[in-house]
Amino acid sequence: MKVNEIFYSLQGEGYHAGTAAVFVRLSGCNLQCPFCDTQHESGSEMTEDEIVAEVAKYPARLVVVTGGEPSLQLTRGFVNALHDVDKMVAVETNGTRRLPGNVDWITLSPKDAYLGDKAKPVLNYVDEIKVVFDGEHEPSMYPGIMCTHARFLQPCDTGDPVRNAEIVNAAIEYIKKDPRWKLSLQIHKILNIR
Repeated sequence: MKVNEIFYSLQGEGYHAGTAAVFVRLSGCNLQCPFCDTQHESGSEMTEDEIVAEVAKYPARLVVVTGGEPSLQLTRGFVNALHDVDKMVAVETNGTRRLPGNVDWITLSPKDAYLGDKAKPVLNYVDEIKVVFDGEHEPSMYPGIMCTHARFLQPCDTGDPVRNAEIVNAAIEYIKKDPRWKLSLQIHKILNIR
């Protein structure tokens, strides 16, 4: 597998925000989002056993497999190997490709509002939906996707503090009008941690 990085921190977004987690960032993505804030293209080839050995060094049970787009490389065998060292496997995906059925937690972050049909999710069941909100595109509730826990609006980080404040305020107002949504802030950025 081509791995961009493995690091230990707190989950900064969504349902598990504030939870200690080992992050396995896989290289590559099948989409080109204009607001992507992750440098994920570079990386080193590692075997699944090498990745699991690195992950096992950390005490947290939660492992977040992210990218780029992890579904390009994620396998059932790799998920099983993480389970064998008593890890819970969460995947953050754009949802355009199927995932192995043994993943413990699926965070769908759809991008079709920005990229059209080529980014349309194909998943039917997820644990949480986390929509990047820019204050301009109407967020879809994705009624055809069963979501077991929560639907989050996550304000887009533009790099401009003034614009970011406008987007956060717009997200708050949107949620007040439609309380089916919850707010997800990128607390790792607020706290200046990885």
